[in-house]
Amino acid sequence: MGNSFCIFCGCIDQASIGVVEKWGRFDKLAVPGFHFFNPCAGEWLAGVLSTRISSLDVRIETKTKDNVFVQLLCSIQYRIIKENADDAFYELQNPKEQIQAYVFDVVRAHVPKMTLDALFEQKGDVAQAVLEELEKVMGAYGYNIEHILMVDIIPDAAVRKAMNEINAVGYSIYKYPVYSCDLYCTYDGPAQRLQLACVYKGEAEKILQVKRAEAEAESKYLGGVGVARQRQAITEGLRDNILNFSHKVEGTSAKEVMDLIMITQYFDTIKDLGNSSKNTTVFIPHGPGHVRDIGNQIRNGMMEAASAQVSDE
Repeated sequence: MGNSFCIFCGCIDQASIGVVEKWGRFDKLAVPGFHFFNPCAGEWLAGVLSTRISSLDVRIETKTKDNVFVQLLCSIQYRIIKENADDAFYELQNPKEQIQAYVFDVVRAHVPKMTLDALFEQKGDVAQAVLEELEKVMGAYGYNIEHILMVDIIPDAAVRKAMNEINAVGYSIYKYPVYSCDLYCTYDGPAQRLQLACVYKGEAEKILQVKRAEAEAESKYLGGVGVARQRQAITEGLRDNILNFSHKVEGTSAKEVMDLIMITQYFDTIKDLGNSSKNTTVFIPHGPGHVRDIGNQIRNGMMEAASAQVSDE
């Protein structure tokens, strides 16, 4: 319900206060309720002020000590002091602009003395400084400052990107301790933050390459162990086959058994090549006589190796 009044009477709403003038001069304050005015005596209601808490949002752009431009969103909650409502009515023509000007002055005097990290950690100190200054100044004009809230701190987009890169790379290498003094150096601006992000990124890539090389070396080692065990198993299997065949079939020599095994493996290889669709064209000797030549080459190689070992001894 709003305030209503005419030339002879007026009704002032709750949470409001009226300013009564007499012959153009301030006479008294009218509390909420119904009031009579005597126009013959020069009385009239000059205006009505609200005593509710008002909120003013102020956006300030300034620079920190480490040369980072930031935007601060400050919310000022204020109200008119009932006993001094006449000062608020007559002294200030635009109180919002007056409050905003003082907020600009205080914030731009304090923030340049702080780094960006300190600003995030001590934003309450900035709000307290603004509150003390506004209470001292606006109190003389009939206004009481209830609260100062530092709602948001918005750094420059390039600085936010650099900070996000530092955090993202840091999370990727947090499992591995890095003993580099460059990672713990101080930084004084956006360029230094980007440099720190690059250092983190380089350390992360270094760790990944080292781990990849270690994994590859381990893989090759295990592959070599597997090949050695495979060859050992093949050798033991051939030896067992030769011994079993020689004992069970009388009149056979180890050479004949070896030739038979070579022929069997030869046909198994041909069968595997024919059954696989992913193999490319391979030209190999396909006659039984060539198998005998391969067997002779293997035996000759083994004999040459044995003779070389004897001569060295």
